[in-house]
Amino acid sequence: MGAALLRRPETIVPSAQDASLALESSRVLSRHLSGENDLRFALPKPHEGETIVLPASAGRLLIEMLTQMAQGNPVMLMPLHAELTTQEAAEHLNVSRPYLVGLLEKGEIPFRKVGTHRRVMFSDLLSYKDKIDQARLESLDKLAEEAQKLDMGY
Repeated sequence: MGAALLRRPETIVPSAQDASLALESSRVLSRHLSGENDLRFALPKPHEGETIVLPASAGRLLIEMLTQMAQGNPVMLMPLHAELTTQEAAEHLNVSRPYLVGLLEKGEIPFRKVGTHRRVMFSDLLSYKDKIDQARLESLDKLAEEAQKLDMGY
């Protein structure tokens, strides 16, 4: 089942009850996760005596996921090596599929073809997103600098 989940990740949209439970859980886990120490959970009856050990890195990821859920944000776990369809990639960037295909054809984002279908590596999509986010921040900094020079109250 786990492998199937990673092929087609499910987006979890937290209910109000989920968000409340996630908030409390993230607070408790945060108190117990320090540095590189693994998290250990003793299971209750009927599995008494069994222990679950989570690597510290998985604990940090779990806390981040719970924090996002506590804020009411939808979450999805996706491996960086996952390949996305053009529709999935467009949804992740919040653009139309034709716009995304244009980016692919211009060479802005690497892709490969499977038959007639394009596939985009999730890691490549994140790299592109980081690049455009950085460019956007630089443009905003320049605009703010110009506004200050012109004494526009910013």
